[in-house]
Amino acid sequence: ITFVKDRPGHDRRYAIDASKIRDELGWTPQVTVEEGLRKTVQWYLDNQDWWQPLLSPEYQSFYQKVYSGAA
Repeated sequence: ITFVKDRPGHDRRYAIDASKIRDELGWTPQVTVEEGLRKTVQWYLDNQDWWQPLLSPEYQSFYQKVYSGAA
């Protein structure tokens, strides 16, 4: 593996061409990106009891132990 520097400005535009999935499978999105983002944010606002515990020092410590590679 050789690590290289990020290309400057490489993430200025992200675009998806969904024509293949539409043409081959007949799939089209049921909601717009804007509606999907709105619904996602609303879900997190309505379900704070699900994600708030992830901010606790206990969970953060657990996360560090599990994902830092420490034994």
